[in-house]
Amino acid sequence: MKILANDGISKSGEAALKNAGFEFLEHKVAQDHLANFINENSVNVLLVRSATKVRKELIDACPSLKIVGRGGIGMDNIDVEYAIEKGLYVINTPTASSKSVAELVFGHFFSLARFLHESNRLMPLEGDTHFDAMKKSFNKASELSGKTLGVIGFGSIGQEVVKIGISLGMKIKVLTRKPRTEILTLNFFDGQSLNFEITSTNDTDEFLKETDFISINTPKTTEYIIDTPQFEKMKDGVFIVNTARGGVLNEVALLDYIESGKVAGAALDVFENEPKPELILLMNPNLSLSPHVGGNTMDAQEKIGIELAEQIIKINQTI
Repeated sequence: MKILANDGISKSGEAALKNAGFEFLEHKVAQDHLANFINENSVNVLLVRSATKVRKELIDACPSLKIVGRGGIGMDNIDVEYAIEKGLYVINTPTASSKSVAELVFGHFFSLARFLHESNRLMPLEGDTHFDAMKKSFNKASELSGKTLGVIGFGSIGQEVVKIGISLGMKIKVLTRKPRTEILTLNFFDGQSLNFEITSTNDTDEFLKETDFISINTPKTTEYIIDTPQFEKMKDGVFIVNTARGGVLNEVALLDYIESGKVAGAALDVFENEPKPELILLMNPNLSLSPHVGGNTMDAQEKIGIELAEQIIKINQTI
């Protein structure tokens, strides 16, 4: 079988596939030329991340395809149901990057709570002339310990966010469409482990009322999860991080509530207008920003590559 990892794959994943006897094509093909390349090279397995789109037209145009794999969790760039109807196997790696995304959430929370995002901008410009003034302006920082962490979504990423929050001594709230209970295990360096029983709520008002830090960790949605009515119900001085998808949070409303002081600071790793976020977002000093890098750690990419390889090898044994 021939494999095209059009958005890349880790060396360990590539090695595992080659060792299993697969032919691996070293190419990055533009979307417009992808169908022709697949057909000309009789590609059987197409691996993508978020850049390459696998829509109905591509599926129909490429009869040699047997497997479509997504390196990551979200599958919104793949017409999954249609692919399955056409007899393709569709795979992803739902847990491989969860820890990486969760750690980025807290990287942004710490940055916001301690004004690191702003001081990193200003120190090179004014550190030698306004040092004392900046020190004074950044003296209203916050600890995370003892504060209430609100997590929207309770999938693998949401659970990892909760675990980190517990380890920091935060109070935990989880919002889901239907209440459910999960047992989360924290494993420590010396072999000890502790279990925590966490039950989510579907009461949005109660969830938002006393929450200090909010992390959005949901799949792509067709409407805003956080919009004006939700902002109105938040406590003053809340911090928000979105590492889910652009479009789950109303960015225009967010800026209004930052301006009013309701939102003390927010972080965006994903944007409604990717890959060209609005300039008004990029220039706002109360925003901590990153370019959709939640799962982009070497550790996560190694896990993703190996997990994809294992699934492909297993499927190949059955077809």
